[in-house]
Amino acid sequence: MTRCVAVGLLAAALALPAFGQAVQRKFPANALRGELQITQPPEVLLNGRAATLAPGARIRGDNNMIQLSGSLIGPKYIVNYTRDGLGMVKDVWILTAEERAMKPWPVNDQQLATWFFNPDAQTWTKP
Repeated sequence: MTRCVAVGLLAAALALPAFGQAVQRKFPANALRGELQITQPPEVLLNGRAATLAPGARIRGDNNMIQLSGSLIGPKYIVNYTRDGLGMVKDVWILTAEERAMKPWPVNDQQLATWFFNPDAQTWTKP
């Protein structure tokens, strides 16, 4: 009986990712890169220009956990983000150093429309 429990625990431990192991996040093809500064939620500065967080906007920290906008007031973050149909900031991912190194990444709608995205590799190719 003890041996069965030990084997079961070992199997469960091997099935879990290692503690602290980074998870490869998958960004959508419409995600742009920019600099976000939260001023007075839902008001933000996106690339130095006034913008608004959409109702229900999700902000994921560099650890991929949901962050409250009020806890992020002040500092500037390099992010990938999406906008809703009204132009409000909908989804935000605060980038890790490895994700910031993934270049090129589109920073405007023109680049988004003309570059090619590989969703599996999470890479962009300029035409």
